[in-house]
Formats: sequence, structure tokens, C-alpha cells
Amino acid sequence: MKKQWIRHAAAALTILGAGALGFGVAAWADGKPAKHVKHARLIKVSARRFVFNPSTIKLKKGETVDFELKTEDVLMGFSVPDFNTRSDIPPGQVMHLTLTPDKTGTFTFLCDIFCGSGHENMSGTIVVE
Repeated sequence: MKKQWIRHAAAALTILGAGALGFGVAAWADGKPAKHVKHARLIKVSARRFVFNPSTIKLKKGETVDFELKTEDVLMGFSVPDFNTRSDIPPGQVMHLTLTPDKTGTFTFLCDIFCGSGHENMSGTIVVE
């Protein structure tokens, strides 16, 4: 009975570990440390505790943009929940995130990885016309 419980526990931990690994890979796969996307407008965004620069970004509906993301501080995130897109921003690396807005309005982008006291105010605005 004890051996069977141990096997079940080991199997459950293996499944949980694989699921966590899969989530981590998916989170990293969104932001690619790749080259600029051709035929997309390049928008450079720098992140540092606790601000994004620029903090307001103006886009046109249907225009493909390539966000070039970087930070020298700590691991940060760049998330645009209304467009279901995000990327990690590891310190010292340049990450690229492509977005083609399909709706107009004012949308928030934010850091979604806790980066210290003040993190909750680290956000910006995307205006799509």
C-alpha cells in the first residue's frame, strides 16, 4: 500500500512539474529574443523600476508594430491584457513582441512580474485610433 501511494505521489509531481514547465515555456515563447519583424513599425520600450518609457504609445488599428523591450534592472514583464499578449523582459536582453491591434480605444499595458515596492503602479497606455 505504501509503495503504491509513493508511485501515485511521484506521478502527480511529475505531471505538476511538466505543467509548470509548459507554462514557463509558453510565457517565454511570447516574447522572442529575435530580430525586428520586417514591415512592422519598431517601438522601443525601456522598463526600469517602476516606469515604462514611453508611458503612452499611439497606434493605428490594423497596423503591425514590433515592441523592442529591454531593461537593465530586474526581470520584468510587459503585458497588454486587452490584446492577450505579453513578454518577459530579462535584464540585459532585448525582447521583441509583435502586436496588430484589432480594435480602437485606450488600453493599459503593465508589468506583470513583481519587481519591488512600487510595482503596482508600473503601467502605461496604448491609444489605438
